[in-house]
Amino acid sequence: MKQLSRMILAVSLMLVSFANQAEPIHLIANTFPPYADKQLPGEGMALEIVTHVYKKAGYEPKVSIETWPRVMEGVQVGLFDAVAHIWYSEEREKNFRYSRPYLVNTMKIVKLKSLQGDYLELSHLQDKRIGVIRDYAYGVDFSTVPGLTQVTENRLILNLLNLLNGKVDFVIGDERAIAMQLSQYLNREQDKFEMLDIDLPGRSAYVGVSRDNPKGEKHIADFNKALVQSLEDGSYKAIVDKWHQRYGLALQPFPGTGPSVSQ
Repeated sequence: MKQLSRMILAVSLMLVSFANQAEPIHLIANTFPPYADKQLPGEGMALEIVTHVYKKAGYEPKVSIETWPRVMEGVQVGLFDAVAHIWYSEEREKNFRYSRPYLVNTMKIVKLKSLQGDYLELSHLQDKRIGVIRDYAYGVDFSTVPGLTQVTENRLILNLLNLLNGKVDFVIGDERAIAMQLSQYLNREQDKFEMLDIDLPGRSAYVGVSRDNPKGEKHIADFNKALVQSLEDGSYKAIVDKWHQRYGLALQPFPGTGPSVSQ
């Protein structure tokens, strides 16, 4: 009788253990410091936020960081469950479900303080040179600025070095990414740079899942619910504040903007 009771207890404990076991979810992102990078704490700001939210939702996240083409293909064919950091487009919405926006990427234009003049709007960049990254969607139509020449590089740090060396007059990039690159690679030169107050469109970051993923709708719904909880309990803000302090930024942690997208 005692042996039977022990067996029943063991089976019950096993069932409880299985019931409490976190569901795995495989996230993927492309290398985009400080948002996703294997060399950074928590593998980057965006990945730290997304894994935190999914853990709160009862999942056990696994993270991979690949090239952008690999990210898109891998999620669409089902090798990965979700893209951890994706921007919205109408074209992408045909194939992806989107979460609530959880972060806003703020675009900024930077110049050297030694460059004199008032640069308060895009038209003031006329006949100048601006450093851009190849295939980067800035949401800005530079063709409307007469005489503005785009100088293309593959990495933001190369654009910043070109600016320092006089090969371009301006550089455009994500504000956090610029701050990180200056802090990490050009620390002694940081005081030579300044960000302009030109108003540029922001890009909201989402979690995205393939519309062909049978669990995709649940993955998004669970993320959205846990994101709200993280905002309410302060854990989201603690993560963002930590990253802003790391690079000396004073940004709003979550403006709450972004297009309303269907799920």
